[in-house]
Amino acid sequence: MGSGSWGRHAVESTGGRVVKRFPHGDGGRAAREWRALTLLARHAPGLAPEPLQAGLAASEPVVVMSRLDGKPLRGAALSGEQIDALAEAVAAVHAALPSHVLDGVPLRPGHQAELVGHLRAWAGTARPAAEGPVRQAMDAGLAWLAASGLEADGAWGVPPVFGPGDGNLANYLWDGRRVRIVDFEESGRSDRAFELAEITEHVGSWVDGPLDVPAFLDRFDLSPVEAARLRECRRLVALVWLFLLAADDPDHPGNPPGTAERQAGRVLDLLA
Repeated sequence: MGSGSWGRHAVESTGGRVVKRFPHGDGGRAAREWRALTLLARHAPGLAPEPLQAGLAASEPVVVMSRLDGKPLRGAALSGEQIDALAEAVAAVHAALPSHVLDGVPLRPGHQAELVGHLRAWAGTARPAAEGPVRQAMDAGLAWLAASGLEADGAWGVPPVFGPGDGNLANYLWDGRRVRIVDFEESGRSDRAFELAEITEHVGSWVDGPLDVPAFLDRFDLSPVEAARLRECRRLVALVWLFLLAADDPDHPGNPPGTAERQAGRVLDLLA
């Protein structure tokens, strides 16, 4: 769910090139994008755009990459073939980097400790005053969080992977044969459970064309420890999304009316 979930850059597509321009003080997004593209070009060519040029020291950093053809997977029910291809792409990016390379990649932003910190800060400032489904789900989620033990990043007892960092299905492009991935601003070292939760609990996976989550997750052979962690990560990410959606500007909403209430139901279902 990276901090760039709402879009903080300008994208220009010209011919076979895409130019991403980042604002001043971009929090390292351009550098993470460039690092991911260069590493994937070396270790998993064809899975992501090719890195062409970067101006990371500019006041407004720029990353230039090749343009990928394909239709974003967000917004429509996916066929079995598309779910297969999505899972294959996700598994490929997770396993793309050799362990000695992955060891040198920093932990991705917006990971466990950061999300827990956000929730603890929001608990006292962002809950609606009035009772209702959103407040009920927030209170239930915060009570779960207090007893969950999800406090710090570090040894999760699961293997590390390379994580794209943004679960928006719009970043997964289907070309009729395979799925390739764009947008690595929030990428870094992560783990499978957290990255799968990023996809299944992203608002784009259900608000305008639901992803068949059981079918998608069935494509992954998770260890018992990963499966248990996935359950907790899904709860964590869903709770963060509840706070984000509840804070949506009613005069300029980013999602359809009632989305926060629907998310409240999803949170309660995950906590059941």
